[in-house]
Amino acid sequence: MSDKPHLDEEALAELQDVMDDEFEVLIHTYLADSRDRIRSMREALSANDSDALARTAHSFKGSCINIGAPRLGELSLEAEVAGKQSRLEGVPALLEAIDSEFQQVAERLEGLLVR
Repeated sequence: MSDKPHLDEEALAELQDVMDDEFEVLIHTYLADSRDRIRSMREALSANDSDALARTAHSFKGSCINIGAPRLGELSLEAEVAGKQSRLEGVPALLEAIDSEFQQVAERLEGLLVR
């Protein structure tokens, strides 16, 4: 697994400064959107739709990088590349890794909201 952190604390602190009162809304939106995108990637895999997988993974990668979740962004890039290359055989394990990493990220982001 990557040596990247689950969350980039520096990027998150910057985002929190910029977003101010809207930071919580951003986190809630990211978490809900992420769950939808992970579900969409699973649906694309089930439908054997490599193009939809690549598009969804690309979009998810961008939001992960923007929120400061580098490992999740890296895993999403792998899913995007697999979709672009129509190489779906390794994607089920990759989606499990994405699910697992998302749980780590979500737990940490939700922890920021409790403070």
